[in-house]
Amino acid sequence: MKLKIDDLYELQQELDKRIFLLHEVDRPSTRTDRLLALLVEVGEMINETKCFKYWSLKPSSSKEIVLEEYGDGVHFLLSLGIDLNDQSIFILNQVDTQSSLSELTLAVYQNICALKDDFSIEQYHKTFSSFLTLGERLAFTQEDIRSYYLKKNRINHQRQDDNY
Repeated sequence: MKLKIDDLYELQQELDKRIFLLHEVDRPSTRTDRLLALLVEVGEMINETKCFKYWSLKPSSSKEIVLEEYGDGVHFLLSLGIDLNDQSIFILNQVDTQSSLSELTLAVYQNICALKDDFSIEQYHKTFSSFLTLGERLAFTQEDIRSYYLKKNRINHQRQDDNY
């Protein structure tokens, strides 16, 4: 999968600016929190799949619910990419047809933790790519991801209007 992100950076920059101003914080002071938020969002998303819950017979939540959680992760990834002044037009994933959803999720977690220690464009691309691989395994298309990002971006602006 190849995800077009250059125009999404602009939208994320607007949201970040608004949040930073409203809450009197800035990019550097929130980086660790945004990395942690990304880990949490990945956890919330994978929890909706129930892929690791071998003890449960309950099915996965709907694709829309999982995708909405996935879109939250895209927000934090884009925000971190802005910190790095990433100028990429696309992010490409490395196709992994062998790993389970649980293994792919752990790889995303490892990459996010590595990004904390190696805050570089290379590690950022590796992290985003692993996240896209997870999305591809969940049968999300580029259009799905962009659509849910845009939907959630509008919701996030409304939340700021409502003093969320």
